Amino acid sequence: MKVLITGTTKGIGRAIALKFLETGHEVIGFDVLESSIINPNYKHYICDIYNSELPNITDVEILINNAGTQNSIDDIDINLKGTIKVTEKYAFNNKIKSVLFIASASARTGAEFAYYAASKGGVVAYMKNIAMRLSTYKATVNSLSPGGVITELNEHIINDPKLYREVLDETMLNKWASVEEIAEWAYFITVVNKSMTAEDLLIDNGEAAKFNFVW
Repeated sequence: MKVLITGTTKGIGRAIALKFLETGHEVIGFDVLESSIINPNYKHYICDIYNSELPNITDVEILINNAGTQNSIDDIDINLKGTIKVTEKYAFNNKIKSVLFIASASARTGAEFAYYAASKGGVVAYMKNIAMRLSTYKATVNSLSPGGVITELNEHIINDPKLYREVLDETMLNKWASVEEIAEWAYFITVVNKSMTAEDLLIDNGEAAKFNFVW
């Protein structure tokens, strides 16, 4: 299938792109940076999903909105408005089978930074709007909300033993997810899944549900 993924240079987006390439799909990647992925089935475009003119690509079958930032200045523009821009351009075609939004556990908890949490909450709400609008195409539309993930973005925590211990203690399973695990979820939701739509899946090792019972 023809798969369009935004934010494929690093982290979760790169892992998702590699997963789809390994399983024989044609992958198109967007990012503001060059990609290190070398594969005959991969085509890379350097573009800013909010500020750039998006390339003309037809017949996208799977769209995965992963590109995002966490710097407050651009969070709403890139994470939400850029994602809307990409989806409106590529999702509405007769070949579309699935759309996935990479949101965040912050969309549910409101944790982290204000603009970031708001942008990801908006992504989940927009996902439900798209699920309804794409239902006439028989396409599934869902979002995936990771909690802590081992990526370059989080290296300042991962490389600090004290901070990393603190964040792991906030989870039930005492760990963070790998990018490869998130990629497996993305593949399952968009390729294997045929019936779940308009849902947000929380993958956070039990962080949001953890509690201390005092009696």
